[in-house]
Amino acid sequence: MATVADLIADCLHAEGVSVVFGLPGEENTRIIQAISDRPDIRFILVHHEQAASFMADVYGRLTGRAGVCLATLGPGAINLLLGVADATTDSAPVVAISAQVGLDRIYKESHQVVALTDMFAPVTKWSDTVASAQAVPEMMRKAFDLAQAERPGATYLAVPEDVEAQVAPADLGPLHGRPGHRAAADLSQVWEAIDLLSHAKSPVILAGHGVVRDHAGPQLRRFAETLNLPVATTFQAKGALPDSHPNALGVVGFMRHDYENFAFDNADVIISVGYELQEFAPSRINPGHDKDIIHVNRFAQDVDDAYQITVGIESDVSSALDTLSQAAELANLSPFPWRAAPIRRLQREELERGACDDSFPLTPQRVVADTRAALGPGDIVLVDTGAVKMWMARLYQTEEPNTCVISNGLSTMAWTLPGAIGAHFAAPDRQVLAVMGDGSFLMNSQELATAVREHLPLVALVWQDDSYGLIKWKMDLELGRHSQVDFVNPDLVAYAESFGAHGHRITRAGQLGPVLREALADGGVHVIACPVDYRENMALTDRLGELTINM
Repeated sequence: MATVADLIADCLHAEGVSVVFGLPGEENTRIIQAISDRPDIRFILVHHEQAASFMADVYGRLTGRAGVCLATLGPGAINLLLGVADATTDSAPVVAISAQVGLDRIYKESHQVVALTDMFAPVTKWSDTVASAQAVPEMMRKAFDLAQAERPGATYLAVPEDVEAQVAPADLGPLHGRPGHRAAADLSQVWEAIDLLSHAKSPVILAGHGVVRDHAGPQLRRFAETLNLPVATTFQAKGALPDSHPNALGVVGFMRHDYENFAFDNADVIISVGYELQEFAPSRINPGHDKDIIHVNRFAQDVDDAYQITVGIESDVSSALDTLSQAAELANLSPFPWRAAPIRRLQREELERGACDDSFPLTPQRVVADTRAALGPGDIVLVDTGAVKMWMARLYQTEEPNTCVISNGLSTMAWTLPGAIGAHFAAPDRQVLAVMGDGSFLMNSQELATAVREHLPLVALVWQDDSYGLIKWKMDLELGRHSQVDFVNPDLVAYAESFGAHGHRITRAGQLGPVLREALADGGVHVIACPVDYRENMALTDRLGELTINM
């Protein structure tokens, strides 16, 4: 007879789940077996539950469908928390499921009893315990529905071990998903926005992650071209407008006043499209709290004194942008004379200088340039947190959305190596590169064994400086000195080979490009250790400081 575990597996199948990332424990064995018995769902056994949550996180972010991770109770469930929190703060749909102690002792002090739903509640859209077989279809459907609805995020279900073993009534089965709907823009608000723009002198568009989730890149491009508006993106929206487009400014969010910020310095109106406050502080682009803001998104933002909305258009982003373009044409608004060329020239010159630099260790600009040359426009690079994120976000030329993926809601470390496994299942026809610092690499490097065992392609490019480079950079900027940031790495090549992977050590600048291309083409598991000269960090902030004074 079918059990609750079988019913949960049926519900996963009904939701279109084809892969589950997780780790077995004594209390979730029935669910693990029920999933493994289904030929249409692949179970990826990991070596740490945190890695499973990152795999689900990246899968959900790239597909828009909930990634699923599974753990046992107590410590196993707690290990899921970081990736679950990262998914919610980065607006990625994830359904996390874990075991829990039986209902016969959950209410009292007992072995491995932890209030898991209370722990997950602050970092999910919904957290609950499955208390009966009859609740499974509704709770599974609700978990997926909430995770995937705007604004997407994670949900969590705890399954007590005695409930998991119960016989499921024969008349219980998965529920069907509700039909989707798209909300049109309020025309009165659209015309208010057009009126505001008719009196503006230097408007600028800030494109956020919501543009990517709504697949609104073409509509963003049309609106920008209609009025000749410059477009800056957040880290998470890289590629929403191709970096090669003449109106593209690049990304905002760097810790110092970067090239793109000059456009916001001169702006009197910010057209915020799909932006979420968690992506970066609005005070970075509106420090005087004096700019008019046109807010375009599916939901209202939280309150921030640097983000006081003048006009709010709450609808599908693509629909709102189309309607704004049509209204601008009907109103005969003239294109603005603003040009992005000076800012684009500064970016291009910095990257070109680095691309020709043959010094060793490699400059960050050279590593970015060689990485860009090794990947196609539709290939995916996952960029970990640290100094590597600052350089890749600023200079990696991105032509399509979700091809340079950055965690900037929670900005956690160590997500890219396991995340690359999730990315493979989300986009199996594309090459995937995980880029990280050596500090991040050592935090979740055990998943090299997962990739080798499962015969999955995984290429990790490790920017090696034997230090927590971003923290050193910030300490030097703010304190004039640093401490407790340097460490000693193992031999990363031998370390990779001990897992059965291929290890590569870069010993000169001209070697990186060919090694990257060969590793990506091979389809196996590769670790590339590339020494990086982070003296460029302070040199960059010095240049930006001088530029700010001169401007």
